[in-house]
Amino acid sequence: MASVASAQQTSAAVPQELTVPGNPILAEGDYYSTDPAPFVAEGNLWILAGRDMAASDVNDFIMPEWQLLRTGDPASGKWTHYPATIKPENVFAWAEEARAYAGQIVEGPESREGARRYYLYAPVLEKNSDAQDRFAIGVAVADSPLGPWRDAHPSGPIISQKVPVANTIQNIDPTVLIDDDGRVYIYWGTFGQVRGMELARDMITPKGPEQTLTGLTGFFEAPWIMKRKGTYYMLYAGNKAGPTSDCTPAVYYACIAYGTAPSPMGPWTYRGIVLKPVSSTTSHPGAVEFKGQWYLAYHTADAKGGGHFRRSVALDRMEWDDSVTPARIRTVVPTLRPQPPLPPSRNIARSAWATASNDPVPVQFWIKALNNGVVKEAPLPPDMWGSWSPANPPRQWIEYRWDKPVTIDGSRIQFWNDQPAGSGMGVAPPANWHLEYWGGAGWKPVPGASAYGTATDSFQNVTFRKITTRCLRAVMDASTDGKTHAALAVQEWEVLAPKAAPMSIRGEGPAPASCP
Repeated sequence: MASVASAQQTSAAVPQELTVPGNPILAEGDYYSTDPAPFVAEGNLWILAGRDMAASDVNDFIMPEWQLLRTGDPASGKWTHYPATIKPENVFAWAEEARAYAGQIVEGPESREGARRYYLYAPVLEKNSDAQDRFAIGVAVADSPLGPWRDAHPSGPIISQKVPVANTIQNIDPTVLIDDDGRVYIYWGTFGQVRGMELARDMITPKGPEQTLTGLTGFFEAPWIMKRKGTYYMLYAGNKAGPTSDCTPAVYYACIAYGTAPSPMGPWTYRGIVLKPVSSTTSHPGAVEFKGQWYLAYHTADAKGGGHFRRSVALDRMEWDDSVTPARIRTVVPTLRPQPPLPPSRNIARSAWATASNDPVPVQFWIKALNNGVVKEAPLPPDMWGSWSPANPPRQWIEYRWDKPVTIDGSRIQFWNDQPAGSGMGVAPPANWHLEYWGGAGWKPVPGASAYGTATDSFQNVTFRKITTRCLRAVMDASTDGKTHAALAVQEWEVLAPKAAPMSIRGEGPAPASCP
């Protein structure tokens, strides 16, 4: 069985030489990559990554295998891609197929013969388990990052809800540190729970007690352990959400935050943000020093056809501020490969600043989704503005403000719903709606408006006589069953000028003055 598995792994890893002009590394939409775990081996920078395979209308993690990327110089743009390198069922006899979540490859200590071995820490589903959550962490070993990989602990996982001690968390996202003194530590966790434990020097056997880590403010998942100049750093996907959060305004999105500690198990102190939210709701860090430069690996939805479940790995330089103690990680600004200029458009909404009657918007929604130019087949809540609350009011509005007056004669809006028209619960299409503009002496309905459609399966188009204004509102009356009111939601709201012009996209500057 082992020889068959090894042959399957070796035959699957057909390398492809790539020269890419920037992020994401795999951007063509034919092969998605996620949950990057960078490491240095054989004089090269490698990235272990999962593979996303969800269809564009599927909101679920479809991740059947791991892949590898390798470069000798990240600045060169030259990468070797090893697709389908590792499948969990080919390595772990106790694992189910097609669940290859975020793992990490670590170069182990040198053997007595001077050889190096590589260890893969892999979260997979344990078959034939009666645990409430069957995710478990296994360890595989190989003489090369390319394998063939074999189970280093054939009797089963080293961490699960049953071993080495019972727990009730989901046991995924392992990250491992070999300290300067040769001691080995493993960390893992998700859904706000993070654990740590010492392993024996065999890289497999639990040695110390399983500990709960605290002090990592906003921890959600994806821990990444590293050490620099005597200080321990823990990067992680943070979900400290809200309108004043330094992490993310929307609960579904994550930033990359970090904490530091003087010892492997803490005490940990929150230190700030490494990476602000990117285009995918999830965020997953991996950091490594290569030839004297630190790099941050992460994933986005920026590849062709990308999405929250079709993510792609990116890599950027990570810089340090050594003027403070402990050294601060400077916030990484994501880079993107050169993009073609946006075609001229009548839509001027992307140059506007958005606000709403329910500001601050509930943390499951995101006001910036209104004019980001994206409409999804199966959106998640932060892909839209929404108004859901325990007691929804009968009317809500959304508003655009421009820095200076604009001339417009049309609008398009894409509503979203999970309940039918006439409902008094959930999110329903509006009972009716209309547009109002600031005319200098109050809000007025736009003149000569065409019909205001309320369907949710396409953009609803409205034309009106040309007006010049600095502020525009879409005023919506909520659906009701006569007792309560449903909430409202909008994926995208476009505002149309009479003629197409080069598109301008608003940056992060201050909001324009309100009207009046």
